[in-house]
Parts: sequence; structure tokens; C-alpha cells
Amino acid sequence: MNPQAKLISLSSLILGTTITISSNHWMMAWTGLEINTLAILPLISKPHHPRAIEAATKYFLVQAAASTLLMFSSTTNALFTGQWDITQLTHPTSCLLLTTAISIKLGLVPFH
Repeated sequence: MNPQAKLISLSSLILGTTITISSNHWMMAWTGLEINTLAILPLISKPHHPRAIEAATKYFLVQAAASTLLMFSSTTNALFTGQWDITQLTHPTSCLLLTTAISIKLGLVPFH
């Protein structure tokens, strides 16, 4: 991988992580997670082998589904509570959906 592409990938990973950690709004947290997903895809598909491309495609599809679930959770929470803040997650359905989405994003045991 050429040095400029490596620098852009690493800076995108750092930027996405920083945005996710420092956000207090669901849209900014989602934006940071998506930047991380898009930054890691070239690293997964770096060896130009059909299995690497297949793995990157599967990773992208699973992460997109988890992101959709995360946004649905935040929308459901906003519908029930009227708040878009991360700290105001009080509805049980929203909590369950958010826990499932984050578990998929992290690749925890039943979702790996």
C-alpha cells in the first residue's frame, strides 16, 4: 500500500474514533462509526484475492445492517422520549435495539 493511502486510512480511523467517542448526538456517533467502517474496508481488501474481496463485502453488508439498526434504535428512542441525546436512552425497545446494534458492530459472541 502506498504511503499516502496508508496515511489517509490511519487518519480516517483516528478521526472516526474521535468523532464517535466525543459525540453526544446519535447522528454524530453514527457518522464516526461509518467513517471507521469505510476506512477499514481498503485494509481488509488489500491483498487482491477473491477471498479478501468477499470478506470485505460481507463485512460491509453486516456493518451496514448494524448501522441501520442503530439508526432505527435512535429514531425509536426519539419517537418515545422526544430526545436525540445518547444519555437519554430510556425506552426498553430502544435499549434492546441499541445493544444488538453495538454487539453486531463489535462482533460479540453470538454475532461474530
